[in-house]
Amino acid sequence: MMDSSNVNTGSLTHSTDGFLNIPLESDALGTKRRSSSRTIKRRKFDDELVETTFNLQPPTPNTKSASRSRTVSVSTGPLDIAPPPILPSPATVTTPVPQPERINRRPSRPSGSSSSSGRKSKKNKNHSHSANATKDLGRWKPTDDLALITGVQQTNDLRMVHRGTKFSCRFTLQEIQQRWYALLYDSAVSRIAVQAMRNLHSELISSVQARTLYSKNEEDLLGTIKSTTQPSLETFQGLLETNAQIFYPARTAKALLAHWQLMKQYHLLPDQTVHNIPRGEHILSFSDAEDMIVDNELTDQKDEMVDNEMTIADRKNKKEIRMLENELGRWQVLVDNVSGVNPPDFDNQTLAILRGRLVRYLMRSREITVGRSTKDHNVDVDLTLEGPAWKISRRQGTIRLRNNGDFFISSEGKRPIFVDSRPILAGNKMKLNHNSVVEIAGLRFIFLINQELISVIRQEAVKLNLNP
Repeated sequence: MMDSSNVNTGSLTHSTDGFLNIPLESDALGTKRRSSSRTIKRRKFDDELVETTFNLQPPTPNTKSASRSRTVSVSTGPLDIAPPPILPSPATVTTPVPQPERINRRPSRPSGSSSSSGRKSKKNKNHSHSANATKDLGRWKPTDDLALITGVQQTNDLRMVHRGTKFSCRFTLQEIQQRWYALLYDSAVSRIAVQAMRNLHSELISSVQARTLYSKNEEDLLGTIKSTTQPSLETFQGLLETNAQIFYPARTAKALLAHWQLMKQYHLLPDQTVHNIPRGEHILSFSDAEDMIVDNELTDQKDEMVDNEMTIADRKNKKEIRMLENELGRWQVLVDNVSGVNPPDFDNQTLAILRGRLVRYLMRSREITVGRSTKDHNVDVDLTLEGPAWKISRRQGTIRLRNNGDFFISSEGKRPIFVDSRPILAGNKMKLNHNSVVEIAGLRFIFLINQELISVIRQEAVKLNLNP
């Protein structure tokens, strides 16, 4: 009989109840920390669960249940019903205790979620507040805010500020109103704007203040100086010193003189706007005053659309006149192609014909020029239509009809003109008869005269000579 309740047999421990307790490998090797083998795991939480479980079976590389923990009991008695498992003794099993650092580091889920949500909401509120405060800082420069504030202080009218103040970019009246209300009632916007204006350079501030609008009181004081006078800088300097409480601190005598000249130019001085109302026995009625105003408006008013239309119409008429003037030279000589068929007889307007091999020129005026047309010079008879004319001068000659009905050709070019094989040098002239042959630089023409029309001209000339 054995007195002890437990008998140590090698590495096995035998209990008096007939069960064998298998020792743990972790008792001999010491407690090991193992991590979870899940693919998607929750950091810290799974590790702590694994560390607090009892690893009762040594890990084997070929088994999938290496991370499972279980207690094995072997029955040696005749009964098959095993009693409840006996917990291992403190001497053989050691339970790993979770590290206090991990317990303290692990935050509780409810408190962590609430604090993080609180931080996010607070961050979002701060972000939205700062975004609203700096929303328009990209367009509105500190100089614009300074000009807006000084302009409102001078005129007390946002519409006047919108019309008369030159900002860094083109703002609408609504944008100016919104910016003014933001400067008044939005603390974040006003704080940022004031800080930006304080950081401006003194010269930049002075330039903005020098361009600020003039108040009604300032213009009234400037109106005391008559438009018929020629004031100097000393006059405005004295006006500025005597009324220092009314004028803006940034005003100078030179600026006052410039503004007074602008008022005089646009007839804004009081002595310029007074109408000449008749005095004496005649009392001006309301209808008479209305008629005077209407007459002044009608005489002074100009319609730009009407002026533009009149200008366009005048330009169009001048263009048509210029085109007709250019076409007059063309009507003096008509060019007709020479065909195999006999040409028709002379008409009532053709005085003579200069006929070539390809074209014929119909002379319809008493004087025509012969030569070569270029971009800068035009002649009545362009000989380039007949053939090569690079040897012909731009103004080779002139054909004239005298009052007695005789035609004469004068040579004006470098090369001579041959009439019936007789040369005509520059500065000389010769009479042209019917069927005369005219040769110019290798080009030959036949001169034909309209005998019927010429006879009529000669008869009229004789009548004029008889009856002076």
